[in-house]
Amino acid sequence: MHPTTKQIRDAVANSTDGLSEHQLRLHPEGKWDSAGILEHLALTFGTTARLFEKLLREGRPLATSPTLKHRAAQLCVLTFSYIPSGRKSPKRVEPTGISGREATELIFANLEKMDLAFAECERRFGEKVKIADHPVLGPIRLSGWRKFHLLHTRHHMKQVDELTATYAALNRDIAAAS
Repeated sequence: MHPTTKQIRDAVANSTDGLSEHQLRLHPEGKWDSAGILEHLALTFGTTARLFEKLLREGRPLATSPTLKHRAAQLCVLTFSYIPSGRKSPKRVEPTGISGREATELIFANLEKMDLAFAECERRFGEKVKIADHPVLGPIRLSGWRKFHLLHTRHHMKQVDELTATYAALNRDIAAAS
């Protein structure tokens, strides 16, 4: 397992360890619950794994030329390590409502598939080439893909941690008022 993949795995495990299905389902109106966040990440890992498996089947990188918008997004995310909040998720990686347990299993399975595809692409094409287009960042190197997924995971695990803390505090307040 690549060290960045291990960081992703550890971030997910640290934020979700010991959470019940009930805790994974708590959320404010109109926002995703923790199970949905996990499913979203699982879907992004799965989508990326399939893209990289396609590169391997075709035997070549599929990166295009970056636009000015891509360069700006890359600067923001890959250079400054900043994932802006509030961006609408692409439909293909929106949660469908699977259980927290299923989402957790899927996230780790897809993370492993993505890690294996990354490793094989690195072996075949090297680390220096812009390998494939990210939907927002455009053409980036394999290291950029890894960094994006780590930052994206940390961004969402912060949300899971906030949901857990918020609902734990509410439960304490309710218990104290009783």
